[in-house]
Amino acid sequence: MTSKSKAGQPPGALFLDAEALYKELLRGVQAMAIPAAHLVGITSGGAWLAERLQVDLGLPGEPGVISSTLHRDDFAQRGLSDGGQTRLPFEVSGSHIILLDDVLFTGRTIRAVLNELFDYGRPERVQLAVLVDRGGRELPIQADFAAARVALPPSQLLALARSAQGAFSFEVEKA
Repeated sequence: MTSKSKAGQPPGALFLDAEALYKELLRGVQAMAIPAAHLVGITSGGAWLAERLQVDLGLPGEPGVISSTLHRDDFAQRGLSDGGQTRLPFEVSGSHIILLDDVLFTGRTIRAVLNELFDYGRPERVQLAVLVDRGGRELPIQADFAAARVALPPSQLLALARSAQGAFSFEVEKA
């Protein structure tokens, strides 16, 4: 895990080097990928990861993007978000899919995304790779690969950010 103090942060504050974790994710996804695998990123952080991985792995075409919005169990509270729409530029049925997300927490987003994915067909295999697994699962869902595992209080949110130049960083916010 890449965790250290950063200048200007209080002692004991969590600092995750998102770029270093991305390199670890790249190695993990490279080991998981078979020639016919398709990358699918969950909006928005997972989609950013899928875009960059597609290029760095030299995969043809473009990655898929999937939204959890319509299948969330908290849709009544959240409503429609501006998280983007599902776009899967390949045949889902029979495909090997590597699903990408920035942070795995309760498992509810992954459950919603799997429901959305199956609306498009029945994949042969779905594997999950995440940048950070922060524990706190409410559903029996786990990543096949996590670049890091960290513990945060439930009152904090961890989100991937992307600069205009495409560099990744993490933001920690109050829930």
